[in-house]
Amino acid sequence: MSTIQKDIAEVKTKEKRVSIRSENIRSLFFSLLVIIAVNMLGSHYFMRLDLTSEKRFTLTPATRQLLSELDDFVYFQVYLEGDFPAGFKRLRNQTREMLDEFRAYSSFIQYEFINPTVKGDWERTEENYTMLVRKGLQPTQLQVTAEDASSQQIIFPGAIAGFRGREAPISLLQEQMGMSSEHVINNSAQALEYNLASAIHKLTQETRPRIAFLEGNGELEFRYVADITYSLEEYYEVDRLQINGDPLALEGISTIVVAQPMEEYSEADKFVIDQFIMNGGSALWLIDPVFASMDSLQVAPETLGMAFSVNLEDMLFRYGVRLNSDLVMDMQSTPIPITTGFMGDRPQISLIPWFYFPLVTPASDHPVVRNLNAVRTEFVSTIDTVAAEGIRKTFLLQSSPYTRVVQTPARISFDIMQTQVDESLYRAGPKPVAVLLEGQFSSVFANRRSPVDQLPANFQRRDQGEPSAMIVVADGDIIRNQFDSRRQPLPLGYDRFLDETFGNSDFILNAINYLNDDRGIMESRAREIRLRLLDRSRVNQNRLAIQMMNVALPVVLLLLFGFARFFMRKRKYAGKI
Repeated sequence: MSTIQKDIAEVKTKEKRVSIRSENIRSLFFSLLVIIAVNMLGSHYFMRLDLTSEKRFTLTPATRQLLSELDDFVYFQVYLEGDFPAGFKRLRNQTREMLDEFRAYSSFIQYEFINPTVKGDWERTEENYTMLVRKGLQPTQLQVTAEDASSQQIIFPGAIAGFRGREAPISLLQEQMGMSSEHVINNSAQALEYNLASAIHKLTQETRPRIAFLEGNGELEFRYVADITYSLEEYYEVDRLQINGDPLALEGISTIVVAQPMEEYSEADKFVIDQFIMNGGSALWLIDPVFASMDSLQVAPETLGMAFSVNLEDMLFRYGVRLNSDLVMDMQSTPIPITTGFMGDRPQISLIPWFYFPLVTPASDHPVVRNLNAVRTEFVSTIDTVAAEGIRKTFLLQSSPYTRVVQTPARISFDIMQTQVDESLYRAGPKPVAVLLEGQFSSVFANRRSPVDQLPANFQRRDQGEPSAMIVVADGDIIRNQFDSRRQPLPLGYDRFLDETFGNSDFILNAINYLNDDRGIMESRAREIRLRLLDRSRVNQNRLAIQMMNVALPVVLLLLFGFARFFMRKRKYAGKI
């Protein structure tokens, strides 16, 4: 090759290098412009993409609205830090992810994860535990197994939310009887958004709705509903009032609670309640259609369960529900202490299931009862729906499949606890005991003369109601708390004989919250996060292969890709530069 040809080749090579360099600079400059433009757009327009199939990182509109209205900091102290089993670590990570989602929609969300257990300092640890219990968090005891040794570990799966000097406890673990630990953790993850948003709503609401426990017809006294009253006062203004035929008695009330009345309602009081519902008020009815008492069995070998009326049947029937005069006996029930023998002169006490105290469970996937623990009842009856135009009906609670329905008058005796159970009698299947009614109710006094002689001048009688809702439960004891040895009220749902807490308090709180949910926060309870568990048997059988596939294979593929790319680039540019 001549010198001139070599010079020409060198010039062309230099020009190509300059061209490639210029092209790379232009590409870099263009990429920077794109990045700057995207960031400028991102500063003006907020957008997040959730690519999960169940949209687990997408907050409900009500939660986003709640966060957008914050005008001061909400600080979460989450006590899920430490050396936990894998399930609780997953719950901790999911809680952090949910709080990060909250922070994406509001700069006023702050959080901190704290380990209340101080290693090597039991005195400080005990002080922390006492402080958390005083603030409303309940501990959970875990059995931890490591290197063929087991130990007990106490954790507090909860958080404390603070806002302007006020605090609210948040339970992050949704325990359910008969559920595996994996399902409990998964259900807890599903409830995270609701639990956190509900705490914010409770702390930030300026005006609280008023709810009222009705009195004057033998309803449960304050001491029997003290615990749930204290819980409700964190969300609402709670009153106790008598109607006494006054059409304006329920003015300003959003929800009434009729808790186990024992005397008949007058027509005038029924009219006031009816018109309250016609004007959009909501109601929680907790009524015993059968009278049965454990007190009678303390002085006699048996008693009778008798049909019992408080003169509300026609109202409820018009609204779309009928309480049946029967008793549910269920093999899934709470035990009571019974003397089963004597050792010398000392009685031997045993806990034996009492079939008249069924443990009822959710009958649907409705937000009021979603992931709810079993609810304790006493002498509960069945419930039916009847035709009511425009009313949506949703069963909320039901007995187990091992149910027997006894018609009244029903003989009640401890004899059933001393004989062999005939299981063939307990095959009636699940029976509903609580129902939600929603829609525009029709007045039971339509086309009837008002039982109140003189109505106030500004009182407008209605025969067709505004949109409203009510929940009817065929058991009044569902809201009654037990007492300790000092006659102080125990937490609602706590059984002092079993030392276990059932879902009564959560059910009542969910019911009242749903009836008053003007912001739609309860919608977040309907979210579903699918549980994707590994097949433990197959994992154990193919442990080595799975480890190699997940650890070694990605590295090998990455190396192969790197070598292939290197040789392809070498072949492509070998003769050009």
